[in-house]
Amino acid sequence: MRKQTDLDPGSRGTVQPLSLNVVAGGAGFIGSHLCRALLDRGESVLCLDNLQTSRPSNLRALEGQPRFRFLRHDITQPLPAELLRLATRITRVWNLACPASPPHYQRDPEHTMLTNVVGTNHLLHLAEAAKARFLLTSTSEVYGDPEIHPQAEDYRGNVSCTGPRACYDEGKRAAESLAFDYARAGRAQVRVARIFNTYGPNMDPNDGRVVSNLICQALRGDELTVYGDGSQTRSFCYVSDMVAGLMALMAADIDGMEPVNLGNPAEMTVNELLGHVVTLTGTRAPVVHRPLPVDDPRRRRPDISRARALLDWAPQVPLAEGLEATCAWFAAELAAEPAAAGAAG
Repeated sequence: MRKQTDLDPGSRGTVQPLSLNVVAGGAGFIGSHLCRALLDRGESVLCLDNLQTSRPSNLRALEGQPRFRFLRHDITQPLPAELLRLATRITRVWNLACPASPPHYQRDPEHTMLTNVVGTNHLLHLAEAAKARFLLTSTSEVYGDPEIHPQAEDYRGNVSCTGPRACYDEGKRAAESLAFDYARAGRAQVRVARIFNTYGPNMDPNDGRVVSNLICQALRGDELTVYGDGSQTRSFCYVSDMVAGLMALMAADIDGMEPVNLGNPAEMTVNELLGHVVTLTGTRAPVVHRPLPVDDPRRRRPDISRARALLDWAPQVPLAEGLEATCAWFAAELAAEPAAAGAAG
């Protein structure tokens, strides 16, 4: 039997693939790595993205692959008929569709909230119709500025529902509620991943997150920006480890009624991260301190006991190795900026 590679329904004289992954937000940082990992495993992928904050260049290496298709769409709007017609083939629905950096999600807070609530509902409807398993990428931000450390999944959080981050924090909490309500009603098999700080290639150089900020500022020779006194902590997970965790959670034979933290439990201060970046890049740029953003969490570290027990998963890539690869990727991206600007002009 000839292998079929066409993602479209209908008849063109070929046999359709047995299954299809729909990856919403697949042109984003983590989403693009997930699309590649699924394709590398021999699966078919339909990437759904509105490109509001995603980078089309993240998909460049995937274009032309016979088991990959990109569909530009905003999930706050009803899903397109051409996608719904594929329901009989869809076996996995991955929802990574939401800006994740504060400057991006605060730029249009209404859209951020609707993406998390209305968009998640649209994708859950699709999963229900397709009898497909559904995975929501939630966030460590559901814990807010935590009073419990490290953060385990049974901690209910300390979140401001009126602050500038609420569109994202509360939006993700509402998305989790929707997913678990579908599961309780027997309407869909769900998985919920609470993602902690993740870094690596395909990040937007201008997304405002601490790793990309510091690396790009160092490579450009700009002042290095630290918010507050730099004593706030984060834990950084390399993107390949995060994708492995997401895939393990989607595949796991569990009831799905518990969220699962995915992240690196190795905690460090922003000042310690800064030291690593300075050493890697050799920058001599001065450090400038800016006021800490409103509701910025003081400490962030996942308890990944549940992921270890249920998924046999834990991060494998050391920070030094991951930062070196990330710096090299950003250096290549920044070196290409003048050429891209000249071509555009």
